[in-house]
Amino acid sequence: MVVCSCNRLTHVDVETAVAGGATHPREVYAARGCRAQCGNCVQGVVCLLREARKKHQLAHEAAARQAMAPAAEAGIALSA
Repeated sequence: MVVCSCNRLTHVDVETAVAGGATHPREVYAARGCRAQCGNCVQGVVCLLREARKKHQLAHEAAARQAMAPAAEAGIALSA
C-alpha cells in the first residue's frame, strides 16, 4: 500500500526501515533517501511505524523465548 504519494513510500518501506532500526518518521523517510513533502502522510506513517515496531518487538521476543527453550529443557533434563 502506498503511504506517501509524494515519495512513493509504501508500508513495506516502513517495515523495512523499522527492521533497520528506524524509530521515528524522519528515519523512515531517510531510509528511502527522502523526507515528508506535503505532510499529509505523516500521521499514516506514524501509525504504520508503531504497528511495525510492535510486530518487530513481538517477533524478537518470540525468537528469544525459542532460543531459551532448549536451554531450559536441557536444565530440566540434567536435574532429573
